[in-house]
Amino acid sequence: MEKEKVVEVRRLYAAFDDTVVLSDVSFSAYQGEVTVILGGSGSGKTTLLKHLLALYPVERGYVSVLGQDLARLREVEQVTLYLQMGVFYQSGALLNSLTVAENIALPLAQHSDLPKELIDEIVHMKLGLVNLSHAFHLYPSQLSGGMMKRAALARAIVMDPPLLFCDEPGAGLDPVLLESLDNLILNLKNKLGMSIIMVTHEVSSILRVADRIVFLDKGVVVLEGPLTKALHSEVPAVKEFFSVMKNENVRELLK
Repeated sequence: MEKEKVVEVRRLYAAFDDTVVLSDVSFSAYQGEVTVILGGSGSGKTTLLKHLLALYPVERGYVSVLGQDLARLREVEQVTLYLQMGVFYQSGALLNSLTVAENIALPLAQHSDLPKELIDEIVHMKLGLVNLSHAFHLYPSQLSGGMMKRAALARAIVMDPPLLFCDEPGAGLDPVLLESLDNLILNLKNKLGMSIIMVTHEVSSILRVADRIVFLDKGVVVLEGPLTKALHSEVPAVKEFFSVMKNENVRELLK
């Protein structure tokens, strides 16, 4: 039985002034999978992600997220959809004036009527899931780069969203911390049953986490399919992207 689609994009077109950024983009992402959006600089990844997050209007084409046609949503329906979507930003986007716990609690405080005691309990639980229980009373300025990423991840999942968007989550991390973050994301996917849409250029991360690849080149999807299909692809842009991988892990996957 085919998995449920959590994202469906059909013939999406986007242009700014006279510059075409996305042209006839179509792909699907499925429940319980990590879909990685790839492409070189200027390929349209960020523009596509902003359409999926409804930050850019769909002017031509069709974009559905969790079964909702983004172009037809009323304001109240948009809010309901946003509460089902977690976003893990590259910078972390934590407020320096608030403690880690207060940062993570923000979505619950703003969008629920839960008492503070229960919110604190939920925050403790989410911090535990990202191995950051000791940081409850710390401020963002007291966190290392890796800890900041994990705190941002805890905030992204505090509402138990079925769909998580990750924008370059491993940017700036050394290889050891990057692998640790990847394993954490996979663990959360498996424990919470989340579907994940990730934009990244970290090849090692792609190998560890990706179920499905959507590869953009000059605003066009040139490949969509499982990771193994991308690794074996003869599409020039895809082949060049993965050609940097000359290690044993890749050779093992290519067998």
